[in-house]
Amino acid sequence: MAANVAHKFRTGLTPKAFVDGMTKNQEAFQSWSEAFEWADEQDRAFFASLQHRDDLRCLILAADWCGDVVRNLPVVLHVLKETEMPVEIMVMEEHLDLMDEFLTMGGRAIPVVIFADTGGHVLAKWGPRPSHVQAVMTAFKQQNPDRNAPDYEEKIKVARAEMLKQYGDGTGYQQVIVKELKELLSAI
Repeated sequence: MAANVAHKFRTGLTPKAFVDGMTKNQEAFQSWSEAFEWADEQDRAFFASLQHRDDLRCLILAADWCGDVVRNLPVVLHVLKETEMPVEIMVMEEHLDLMDEFLTMGGRAIPVVIFADTGGHVLAKWGPRPSHVQAVMTAFKQQNPDRNAPDYEEKIKVARAEMLKQYGDGTGYQQVIVKELKELLSAI
């Protein structure tokens, strides 16, 4: 994990600017955002309790073409809105140096939510997917390390279909993200 991200502060987009500037998947993004509901008011109160923490900052690596960003970022933004911490979205292609410090199993997977203190020291990260969904890709990569294997593309399609199945049809996965972010921020 990167030791310090202070050089990236004030170089990203506000969440509103990111969403307003989306040229792909904006409608789907907004649909997932509108579907978000707090299942537990205690969770909401926990995030609101962080409003006094003026020492936290959040950078999020994202891109509008990514299905995981479209599904997961709306939840992350609802949660972070409660905290009132400064949040910047870094479009992956414009911040590859940062992206390459936060690879997932050697790959550029987004979104990546980076929590840092005011000095830029990285305290924690979340992403790119809820852990039960990510487990499918982790298992796939462990079983298929050779990207040049003749059946790699066929097998990754199966893994991606299984990940969609793990997300489920509704919004249940959103509460998993809420719980994971709560655990992460509770430890800071």
